[in-house]
Amino acid sequence: MTASNKREGGAAPVAVISGGAGGLGRALTAALLARGWQVAAIDRDVAGLDPVPGLSLYTCDLTRPEALARTCAQVLSDHGRADLVIYNAGITQIGPFAQLTEAAHRQVFEVNYFAATAMAQHFLPALRDSHGTHLAISSVAGFTPLVHRCAYAASKHALEGAFKSLRSEERAHGVRVLIAAPSFVATNIGQPERQASGIARPGSAADGMDYMTPEAAAAEILRGVERGRAMIPVGRVARLAWWLNRLSPSLFQRLMERSVSGQSDP
Repeated sequence: MTASNKREGGAAPVAVISGGAGGLGRALTAALLARGWQVAAIDRDVAGLDPVPGLSLYTCDLTRPEALARTCAQVLSDHGRADLVIYNAGITQIGPFAQLTEAAHRQVFEVNYFAATAMAQHFLPALRDSHGTHLAISSVAGFTPLVHRCAYAASKHALEGAFKSLRSEERAHGVRVLIAAPSFVATNIGQPERQASGIARPGSAADGMDYMTPEAAAAEILRGVERGRAMIPVGRVARLAWWLNRLSPSLFQRLMERSVSGQSDP
């Protein structure tokens, strides 16, 4: 994905990334900057990001509608357009459903689903103008079950349903809507910081398998974007899960329970 094949007139194309200060967000930012893109990174705290040429930083709590609207408007005012919007911000919730509080359940949806779909609405006209791309970062849990992640899996299933439906609506406007579904990305290993509600950073749980580095995940995601793949399973576990779940959902569920449930107790 080079700048030259994405935008006419010599100016660099513009990518917008929510959750830009996280591990995968940083890796996507670095990869896009290396390809000649301008990147607008949005996160609640961008202090840890180094300002470099081509990178613009925006502090925003995506769950606050007024703040999100102002930030999206500012990005478009600063850059004049958007060619790729990546909905990457997310949180997880780890624990049995019996202990899941309504507040935690809603918090997961506010970040993983409602913030992403609201942000997509703000950038809808700009992406239509540029014939650009929506890229939703889902998860293996977006198309399969995952024990002790009921709220997380539900939010990612909802995210996929929304963006798959949006794909049909935006095709007539020349806009692509893609979904990337990573398996286990080692973004916060050793930094669980799990709240009493089970809310935690993505990539911080110790019960995963075959972890990918954020850089490897970002490279695979962007290869999928270059090829225009509507669904991008990211990593060996994701690819295996995608096919196995399609062939035999019950077998996948049994294998998932055997692999994960014994390690997932909070």
